[in-house]
Amino acid sequence: MKAGLHRVADDDTAGRIAKLERINAALMAHVERTMDQQGGAYSLFQTAIMLEGRVRSRTEELTGLMHSLEHSNSALVAAKEEAETANRSKTRFLAAAGHDLLQPLNAARLSASALSDMPLGPEALAMSGQVERGLQTIEDLIKTLLDISKLDAGIVRPVIRPVALADLLGGIAASFMPMAERKGLRLAVRCPDIRVDSDPILLQRIVQNLVSNAIRYTGSGGVLIAVRRRDGTCRIEVIDTGCGIGESERHLVFEEFYRGGSGGDEGEPGLGLGLSIVQRMATALDHDLVLDSRLHHGTRVCLTVPVSPCQTESVAGPAPIATRLTGARVLIVENDPATTDALKRLLQNWDAEVSAHRDLASVAESVAAGQAPPDVLILDYHLDNGACGLDVATYLRGVTRSALPVIVTTADHSAEIEAHVALIGAELVHKPIKPAQLRALLTHLLP
Repeated sequence: MKAGLHRVADDDTAGRIAKLERINAALMAHVERTMDQQGGAYSLFQTAIMLEGRVRSRTEELTGLMHSLEHSNSALVAAKEEAETANRSKTRFLAAAGHDLLQPLNAARLSASALSDMPLGPEALAMSGQVERGLQTIEDLIKTLLDISKLDAGIVRPVIRPVALADLLGGIAASFMPMAERKGLRLAVRCPDIRVDSDPILLQRIVQNLVSNAIRYTGSGGVLIAVRRRDGTCRIEVIDTGCGIGESERHLVFEEFYRGGSGGDEGEPGLGLGLSIVQRMATALDHDLVLDSRLHHGTRVCLTVPVSPCQTESVAGPAPIATRLTGARVLIVENDPATTDALKRLLQNWDAEVSAHRDLASVAESVAAGQAPPDVLILDYHLDNGACGLDVATYLRGVTRSALPVIVTTADHSAEIEAHVALIGAELVHKPIKPAQLRALLTHLLP
């Protein structure tokens, strides 16, 4: 009996021990899981702290970059404003310098024209023609520099109208024929009777620069100006058999002062501005410009121009020059003595009666002395000491109580002067004065 009770007690004890062991195992597993979770949370906490530090560092870095970018933008704006100011100053300087350079050139051209009207022998006439052509070249160079400043300043506004292309290209070829013949080159034009829409002045200067450049860098063979029509456009091609341009230098061709690796005429090295101006003018006209060249084989430059729909419209010819200048009383007010003398001689060759003055005070003295009223006035806009030639017109119109015809001359192409001249109903002629233009205008104004 006792033995049975002992066995029951042992079994009960063993059961309790087993139960305690299971409880203990469960508790240990729970503790382990809790510790694992706490370890994971700690790891996450450490990771969060690390990421927060990285975010703070990157934020500080981005903030610094933003400040640096703001400073850079401010510096860029300041630099842009400074460049624009410098560009405007350059344009004003070149305009003023151009005016000073064109004044003596104007006098020289008038003198050369007056000389050609005199009875001269064939050799003297030929020399006079050479002088006039040389002066024309100088004038073109000065105007080219002015064009660069205006194109860079964005103040050139092309005037698009129908242009008779054959006449324009024929005139260009004729002007360059002596230069080509001196080098033994052929210069030819192939152009159908076609009209294009462009600015005639800018288009002429583009082709002139291309032809001049082609002749300069061609030693043998020739230069061809060809026009090929394509649908609604035509391509003006200037093709030469010259030295050509290497592939490595083609991207430099239209930059300023580029004169090529192969030398041109030793006597006429040029400034390397021609093709740079061509690029600017073509951009202003929205005409595509493409260059193709092979070293030692020649160059082809193509300018694409829209064909004008007005193909049948007649082209007005030059106005006929009348002879009503004989005995006409012309009053000149000009502060440049050389220009005054040349203009006076030119008008006297046309049988006009000329009185020349330097300023308004001199004109007033002549009026007080009883000088006969003039038939027409030729006034320089800019006189000495800031005086304006238009004041002379106002004075004489008041004295004579008549609307005297007035021609105003100036080398300044500003819109303000043009508006001021138009306000008094005067005619504006830019220097250098072209004698034929002046004579035609005088004929039109005189009764």
